[in-house]
Amino acid sequence: MALAACTFAVHTVCLAVDGVSFEAGEGEKVDLARVGVQWNWDKQWFKSNHSYIGGYWDLTAQQWHEKRYQDVSGASRTINAIGITPVFRYQNTDGKGFYAEAGIGAHLFSHLYDNDGKEESTAFLFGDHLGIGYVFSNKMDLGLKLQHFSNAGIKEPNGGVNFAVLKLGYHF
Repeated sequence: MALAACTFAVHTVCLAVDGVSFEAGEGEKVDLARVGVQWNWDKQWFKSNHSYIGGYWDLTAQQWHEKRYQDVSGASRTINAIGITPVFRYQNTDGKGFYAEAGIGAHLFSHLYDNDGKEESTAFLFGDHLGIGYVFSNKMDLGLKLQHFSNAGIKEPNGGVNFAVLKLGYHF
C-alpha cells in the first residue's frame, strides 16, 4: 500500500512539472553546473500589451567545483547543493519571445564554501539572480543570469560568490 501511495505521489508531481533546465556558470575560480525543474504560478500581474508579470518555482540540484580550495593554488574541491527559488518573470502572454526575470531563493550546501580567499560560514546560503532570455516557438528557453550567493550576514565570514550563468531550458 505504501509503495502504491509513493508511486502515485511521484507520478502526480511529475505531471505537474512545467519545465526543466540545465545551467552552467562561472565565477572567480569556481564553476557551477545545475539541473532544475520548474512549476509555473497561476497568477498574472500587470497584464497589458500582450505581456504580464508571472512566475514559477525553481527546484534545483547543483554542483560547484572550487578551483582554489582554501586559497591554495592547484587545490580543488566539489560541493553539492539543493535549492528552491521563487522567480518573477516579465514575459509575453503566449510565453514565447524575450523575457526578464528576478528571484531570491534558499540553498543548502554539502560543505562550507572556502575558495580563492573567500569563505562562507554557513551551509545555508541565499541565491539571488537577475536574468534575461528568449523562449523559442519550439518551447526551448535560452537565458543568461547574473547570480549572487551569500548568507546575508547571518554569520561572518560572508565572502559572497558571483556567477555568470547560461541556461538552457524546455517548457512543457
